[in-house]
Amino acid sequence: VQLQASGGGLVQAGGSLRLSCAASGRTFSSYAMGWFRQAPGKEREFVAAISWSGGSTYYADSVKGRFTISRDNAKNTVYLQMNSLKPEDTAVYYCAADPRLGPNFWEYDYWGQGTLVTVSS
Repeated sequence: VQLQASGGGLVQAGGSLRLSCAASGRTFSSYAMGWFRQAPGKEREFVAAISWSGGSTYYADSVKGRFTISRDNAKNTVYLQMNSLKPEDTAVYYCAADPRLGPNFWEYDYWGQGTLVTVSS
């Protein structure tokens, strides 16, 4: 699976962004998808994940109620809608794919290149 993340940019605190991750290669709909982020000097952390069908979603406590993960299997794309952004959301955001759904980045087999989100105060 090849993944291409996009949609990052500079936004003011309180604003919104929608990230997209387009997949190609093997059957996208058979993979759970996750979003992770890594801020400078920090470890990569889990943000959100969605099952292959879209029927199950999981969120980090830090983004719950503000971010929404979704997928369109017909378009081979997963999205991360980010609302009420905070400066601490500033990071490079990565999408990832794995047959199993989970929050652990080391379990994901396929990764996109990352897209930078910068939230100004």
